[in-house]
Amino acid sequence: GRTHLMDATPIRMGQEASGWARQVELAIERIESTLPRIYELAQGGTAVGTGINTHPEFGRRVAEKLAARFGLPFREAANHFEAQHSKDAAVELAGQLATVATSLIKVANDIRWLSSGPRCGIAEIKLPAVQPGSSIMPGKVNPVMAEALMMVCTQVIGNATTVQVANTHGNLDLNVMMPVIARNLLESITFLANAVRVFTDKAVAGMEADREKATSYVEWSLAMVTSLAPVIGYDRAAQIAKKAVAEGKTVREVCLEEQVLPEDELNAILDPWKMTEPGIPGR
Repeated sequence: GRTHLMDATPIRMGQEASGWARQVELAIERIESTLPRIYELAQGGTAVGTGINTHPEFGRRVAEKLAARFGLPFREAANHFEAQHSKDAAVELAGQLATVATSLIKVANDIRWLSSGPRCGIAEIKLPAVQPGSSIMPGKVNPVMAEALMMVCTQVIGNATTVQVANTHGNLDLNVMMPVIARNLLESITFLANAVRVFTDKAVAGMEADREKATSYVEWSLAMVTSLAPVIGYDRAAQIAKKAVAEGKTVREVCLEEQVLPEDELNAILDPWKMTEPGIPGR
């Protein structure tokens, strides 16, 4: 594991990925939660929301026709004055898309970091090559699918800002910036859907963990000393970590040399798998 980009206590790749998966689940829930407001239609309010020069049932009938045509629960706006001058629901949706974008940037960036290398970086995971190399370095596999997704997400966040500003111009009885709101929302939805699909197919589906590399990091990590703190105390554990750094040794090696604990007890406490579960290792 890593916090502040520095070594931290062990975490399994499956646990890391489960966090990413949960972000995606919550992203879907957030977007779906906005839809009831999006399904409200302003048709029937005519110019300023009064419904002048139209049949009293026009709004309801249009909503019903569209619902039947597209299989979506469109309905007439509960208040036509609000529907004419405000596009708060569009802002809400744009905001949730931007939230999703921030989540996806985090996931894509994590994958970039974990695949960095392959020899001088973290290199805990391997990504499928989708190009013959960089523009100047033959054979160099760049995380281009992750970076493409991140660029799209950056655009989605920018689009959300445009929608927010546009919604402030519902002066008096009509929002005059609906075209730019619609344009940015549709672009965000289209770009995000396409980018996620390509990222899934060309990066995530072929992603593999480098077991050997990850295992070597676990034993070499100074954070292994964390599980010793409840047994020998924080200060003593810190001394062991500092000595391991100074002498280029593992925590286990220093503990064995100084006979901190019996070897069987030490091995039980320094069991990396147990460190990835709740509780105090060795107890």
